[in-house]
Amino acid sequence: MGGSGGSVTNAEKRPNELLNSWFMRSGWSKGELARQVNRRARQLGANHISTDTSRVRRWLDGENPREPIPRILSELFSERFGCVVAVEDLGLRAAHQAPSVSGVDLPWTGPQTVALIGEFSRSDLMLARRGFLGSSLALAAGPSLIEPMQRWLVPTPGAAAPPDQDAAAQRRGNRLSKPELDLLESTTVMFRQWDAQCGGGLRRKAVVGQLHEVTDLLQEPQPESTTRRLFKVAAELAELAGWMSYDVGLQPTAQKYFVLALHAAKEAGDKPLGSYVLSSMSRQMIHLGRPEDALELIHLAQYGSRDCASPRTQAMLYAMEARAYANMGQPGKCKRAVRMAEDTFTDADDWDEPDPDWIRFFSEAELHGENSHSFRDLAYVAGRSPAYASMAEPLMQRAVELFGKDAEHQRSYALNLIGMATVHLLQKEPEQATVMAKEALSIARKVRSERVNTRIRKTADTAVRDFGDLAEVIDLTDQLAVHLPETAEAAV
Repeated sequence: MGGSGGSVTNAEKRPNELLNSWFMRSGWSKGELARQVNRRARQLGANHISTDTSRVRRWLDGENPREPIPRILSELFSERFGCVVAVEDLGLRAAHQAPSVSGVDLPWTGPQTVALIGEFSRSDLMLARRGFLGSSLALAAGPSLIEPMQRWLVPTPGAAAPPDQDAAAQRRGNRLSKPELDLLESTTVMFRQWDAQCGGGLRRKAVVGQLHEVTDLLQEPQPESTTRRLFKVAAELAELAGWMSYDVGLQPTAQKYFVLALHAAKEAGDKPLGSYVLSSMSRQMIHLGRPEDALELIHLAQYGSRDCASPRTQAMLYAMEARAYANMGQPGKCKRAVRMAEDTFTDADDWDEPDPDWIRFFSEAELHGENSHSFRDLAYVAGRSPAYASMAEPLMQRAVELFGKDAEHQRSYALNLIGMATVHLLQKEPEQATVMAKEALSIARKVRSERVNTRIRKTADTAVRDFGDLAEVIDLTDQLAVHLPETAEAAV
């Protein structure tokens, strides 16, 4: 029974009235609760847990179990009653997760990656009332983020199923057929299209639910080739769950999904996919005002995939490198990265192999949009420099024109319209800025993206600060108050 009980003296023990109350209302027997605890512990990789009816009786009598039992009991009772039942509500001490579980420094092993993704996605589905799950997490930054991510580059044994597991899968027949795997992969493509069209708020829970289902499949005996494909699907879904969480403003949740996606990509042996996950983490760091961290993450991505990433993927990484340098106020390095992105992108059409779906978003429109945002950011860092604003304008204009013809990437269209509005404000052209902002507002009303909403509001605030008496600016703020009030909540 190692690891399943606490150590307090009989003199200190009193019956745990709170736990007894929840237990009695659950309708479970002591044996049933013990079995559920053991099953959940195995799912988490805590195979040392072995609970029985006598141990459950001791908990009810006041014994404090060690981690992860309090957390498991919280999850089981929460699921049973359909509401959040915290560790404290059960009369147990507050759960103090080890840093390896609560932060981003996670073990780089296949079984634990599966267990952690399963645990986190289940908690998200069960407890993600706005802010609850996010408030239980903390964002990592600086060395506490970068150093664990560097282990992505450390060689580890392959993600092959153990011989006995592979043999068991063959004896029982493949758990998943090729058509079933193909369907899983095509579903991920569909989710990605929905995100681009509708924003992160509309289908986030569906993606998290699909991710949780994939982790269940990964816990079944599978042949090595199936396991690798499932890890790849898990990586793509976790990245997309992170991206959607980022889009609706759940930043700690987003980072955790990105980290788990990187682990899954490593288990899949897919370095380009891992570099893409790191680029998403980099974009989040830029958004959070930490361009130095963003640059470290991009350099990790470039180094890790330098020998296998397609030109389109490499161009995207250069464009993100330029964004980081721009926000660090390094124009020379920013311009060089912009040129590298443009030069590398010209090779994309000559690449012999088809690009994976996750990088196909990086079109000519996206390239111009990213590079124009780099020059726009440089303009702000350099004290609203008109020279950098003029460099941003033709690129941003081209991005707006191309996205305007692209019905599948409405969020990107809105973001680039807002970017064009900010360039006009830098050039002291408020009338043109309000035209762009109003067009973005019409799209924002159809796209569930807190990121889009926030950027429109910030752009309007800048217009009010600099040109508040202008009739067009007053009209813009009036329309925002009606169609995009500050109290609007993004659905998660």
